Amino acid sequence: MRRLPPLTALEAFVQVARLGSVKAAAEELALSTPALSRRVQALERFIGRPLFDRKHQALEINAEGQRLLDDIAPALDSLSQALENIQSGGNQLRLRLAVMPLFATQRLFPHLGELRRQHPQLHIDIETTPYAVARLGEGLDAAIVLAKDIDPALYAHELDHDEVYLIGRKALLEGPHALTSPQELAQHTVLLHRDMVLAFDAWKTAVGLPDLQPLAIDNYDSGQLMLEAAAQGLGVAVMHASHFNEAADSRLVRLFPTYVESPYRYFFVCRPRALQTRAVRIFRDWLVAADI
Repeated sequence: MRRLPPLTALEAFVQVARLGSVKAAAEELALSTPALSRRVQALERFIGRPLFDRKHQALEINAEGQRLLDDIAPALDSLSQALENIQSGGNQLRLRLAVMPLFATQRLFPHLGELRRQHPQLHIDIETTPYAVARLGEGLDAAIVLAKDIDPALYAHELDHDEVYLIGRKALLEGPHALTSPQELAQHTVLLHRDMVLAFDAWKTAVGLPDLQPLAIDNYDSGQLMLEAAAQGLGVAVMHASHFNEAADSRLVRLFPTYVESPYRYFFVCRPRALQTRAVRIFRDWLVAADI
């Protein structure tokens, strides 16, 4: 049998070729950029020819490299799948997913039964941990996060565009002291989620009151608690239209019908390498198709 190059060198080559970036590939493999470059260079020395064209600080795969990628990438993917199958016992797949609690209860959980019927072998460990993106590849396979944008080194699929709503208890629109203009928020407490801190600024700008200061701003890390606090009259919650609509809480009303596009969106995110695992691919494909 002909001697083969180190598997780590082949893995490094495939990641650089697929991602088109030494830096992104190094992050994906948890290596320093110099260490990854050395692995690629070692493979080129073994083969006896360059696989990339060097252009300043960038690498561009050449014809020889593309031919090698086409030949070996499917084999490496099959090897990865075989290892995944043996680790899972061949009949169970497990996904470690981080998701925000409100998204989980309002949008994800109502549909997970269908996912289980389609893929009974897939089981999901769910966390509601903060800083999920930082833990991708280190205890988490994927996450559903609320963010303005996502690091381009990660794979991300945008799940929605939404509006900013101001949400309060129904009594705010009733009686002689009803809230009738945005300026009157100066006499009310505003409730903000720690992952949507700029949403209120976007709303104020849209209504032409960028300098508006509420009586106070209370910060929350739970959308569910924000909705309940608003319903109990503890403040005006700054949230998304979907949060309000899915809650279907008769105690709550939307305040001020001005259309304001949210600076935040929900994303499904993972490291590009995670898409090579069957569990992540199944969940990603189902999530996109279900349009949750």
